[in-house]
Amino acid sequence: MKTVIYVLSVCLSILLPSTVLALEIKGEWIQGGMVTGKTDPANNIEFLGRVVRINEQGIFVVGLSRDAKPSVQMTETFSDGSRRIHTFKVKQREYNEQRIEGVPKKTVDIPEEELPRIYKEIAQTKAARNIDSSLNSFLETFQWPAQGIITGIYGSRRFYNGKPGRPHYGIDIAAPQGSPVLAPSSGTITLVHKNMYFSGGTIIMDHGHGISSTFIHLHKAHVKEGDKVEQGQVIAEIGSTGRSTGPHLDWRMNWFDQRLDPQLLVDGLPTKNGDQ
Repeated sequence: MKTVIYVLSVCLSILLPSTVLALEIKGEWIQGGMVTGKTDPANNIEFLGRVVRINEQGIFVVGLSRDAKPSVQMTETFSDGSRRIHTFKVKQREYNEQRIEGVPKKTVDIPEEELPRIYKEIAQTKAARNIDSSLNSFLETFQWPAQGIITGIYGSRRFYNGKPGRPHYGIDIAAPQGSPVLAPSSGTITLVHKNMYFSGGTIIMDHGHGISSTFIHLHKAHVKEGDKVEQGQVIAEIGSTGRSTGPHLDWRMNWFDQRLDPQLLVDGLPTKNGDQ
């Protein structure tokens, strides 16, 4: 569920100027979380080795991965060159284990001849998620992109046909094939692929400042790369392509290479009445 916390950070000061604006943080420091902040637009913010984009109002966004450490640091550099180091405690989570049977054998025991294709598709998705645009759509209140039953959650360690795989980085919503997939926030379509090896029909959407949504196992896309879409617009149809055992939407979110938990950004459950 969406949690909002306002924090005035506890900082270590290094050559701190006599008068500075307090750094404002909105969100929860939790594994898989997205956190927005506000500072003087003239300042510089660094987090996880990356210089963070700041908009004209001084607003920025960062994200934490599934396995983020118990403590993270953010460096704020002021216009006079002085800086302040902010330290934040990160809430640690326990993750479930999920065993999935009946997935296509070739997506578990990967033929060697398929590796070049897989590496190419990985590079395509990384490039789409590495876009650092000036869009501010990440500030909108995110909505569920589909209606259905949650069958898979973020962070769970997965076993496919009895073999251990990577953790699950999205939220699975089961629904009949052809059910609509809606844009959870406005943005720009940065990747459309009809059939990736693991994810099948795939769309990646940029929400700005490194925040992106990925929609996989799609039956059909209703957008093309470069399209600008509004929140609630139909962008695709749910399918069962790639490594899938039935029709569902796997919705994933990133801050660049940091895998976020979409369920932390939405209220309720993905049904018409908010229950199931």
